[in-house]
Amino acid sequence: VQLQASGGGLVQPGGSLRLSCAASGVTLDDDAVAWFRQAPGKRRERVSCITTSDHSTSYADSVMGRFTISRDNPRNTVYLHMNNLKFEDTAVYYCAARLRAQHCRSYTHEYDYWGQGTLVTVSS
Repeated sequence: VQLQASGGGLVQPGGSLRLSCAASGVTLDDDAVAWFRQAPGKRRERVSCITTSDHSTSYADSVMGRFTISRDNPRNTVYLHMNNLKFEDTAVYYCAARLRAQHCRSYTHEYDYWGQGTLVTVSS
């Protein structure tokens, strides 16, 4: 089982990025999938999550209205579309999945496997 996170980079404030979480060895549409981020000196926090059956989504208050999580089941990929990026969005972003679990959870220990992280830097 492997998750591959990609799409990070350097972007100016107000810009956009799309992160991808591609899976191999597992079918992501059977798993709740979340994006977390960790900024230097801070704990890892959940940014967004998407469930399995009804694809309901949830977001941290800090990204509500700017980020959108979505699934592409034929590609076995989950995306995080990030718009209107701010300096405080700078972090390493990780995708994580709960094996054969329908619902999202808030904490890192509740996720079974993780991608390697992709760095997002918002800077002028």
